Amino acid sequence: MIGRAPIRRTMKYLESGLLKFQPEVRVLTVNYNINQKASVGAYEFQFWHFPQIKYRNPALQLLKFKNMTPTPFIQLLFINGDKMIIDVHGKSKVEIHNHLLETFCETEQEMAETIKWNPGAFGYHCSRWCICELPGQVPCPSFVIRNNKTRQVSEEEAVD
Repeated sequence: MIGRAPIRRTMKYLESGLLKFQPEVRVLTVNYNINQKASVGAYEFQFWHFPQIKYRNPALQLLKFKNMTPTPFIQLLFINGDKMIIDVHGKSKVEIHNHLLETFCETEQEMAETIKWNPGAFGYHCSRWCICELPGQVPCPSFVIRNNKTRQVSEEEAVD
């Protein structure tokens, strides 16, 4: 693997991210300055956590703005048009991560509850394992006993 910190591109690293934002959050921007001591935490946060955030939140737009502000901050834009600005002046990447996790992210219990009660969800941690469990759906081939011979059905038998 080549490049700066290639571990950021591994599946194990991407899946280990904890920041799963609420569906109301649509855009996350990080504003920082290069070579400014107060912006080190914001830079490190976007460097290490942006790949994980993008992996866990595919519908979330992530932007970074360099050298466009006198002080570093994070801005969140919500689906209803509201904005929230978080001052990250002098904060470390861990402090920023924990603040976002506690304030704007879904808890594991909320995510499991949403998946469990969604009627379109099937599989582990869901109310149904397979779509064949719903009435009116075609059963799974493992539950249907069929003989090896195929036979032609006449029109009279099909109507009955």
